[in-house]
Amino acid sequence: MAVGKNKRLSKGKKGLKKKTVDPFARKDWYDIKAPSFFQVRNVGKTLVNRTQGLKNAKDFLKGRVLEVSLADLTSNQEHSFRKIRLQVQEIAGKNCLTNFHGMDFTTDKLRSLVKKWQSLIEAHVDVKTTDGYLIRVFTIAFTQRRKNQVSKTTYATSAQIRAIRKKMFEVINKEASSCDLKELVQKFVAEVIGSDISKSCQGIYPLQHAHVRKVKILKAPRFDLGKLLELHGESGEDKGVKVVGKDFKEPEIQADV
Repeated sequence: MAVGKNKRLSKGKKGLKKKTVDPFARKDWYDIKAPSFFQVRNVGKTLVNRTQGLKNAKDFLKGRVLEVSLADLTSNQEHSFRKIRLQVQEIAGKNCLTNFHGMDFTTDKLRSLVKKWQSLIEAHVDVKTTDGYLIRVFTIAFTQRRKNQVSKTTYATSAQIRAIRKKMFEVINKEASSCDLKELVQKFVAEVIGSDISKSCQGIYPLQHAHVRKVKILKAPRFDLGKLLELHGESGEDKGVKVVGKDFKEPEIQADV
């Protein structure tokens, strides 16, 4: 046989395909747990590749940011326009323990508020909570028609807008700097800051649809597992269980040795 002929002899069988493996066969499902200050704790599930060699599944899960509707967390459809961001910070068994990471409005809600013949006032301020979180809070509000108003438009002057924005800064600083992150999130859900802005600005210009539009966490304190477990209603301390045998009898205390 001449050298270089019958090249097919060195190769495998023609048409033999590589066996396809289902990518989901090497993945595991993990439950996502929201902090205890939300009514609904079970948010959903997430996928991750199974631990193999030096690649640990927990390392790939930690740091994931999930976006959930507030309506799903509170079982109230009136809050469906708010989006809550949760970050996975610890893995306990098959559960991903999360913490609050931010908040935002849905696009359709924001666009439905913007209308003609009124002034839009926005403000944002950086505040620090008592537990060390540096947060940027964005607020939004719109001018409202006064009673018995004849004019079609409700435009506020630049001086009035500056005064309203100053009041917004005062309200946010007062509410946010005097509480921790857990209490602040509960204020966001209950619309405490928005209603306070409307009341305090009533003497300058009547406002409507005053909301905290967006919240961003700029800087978080050093991770503390004990505090995270407290947020999830669990204790970080490992309390031992007294183990006593069935036939064990504690010896009597002797008077003299």
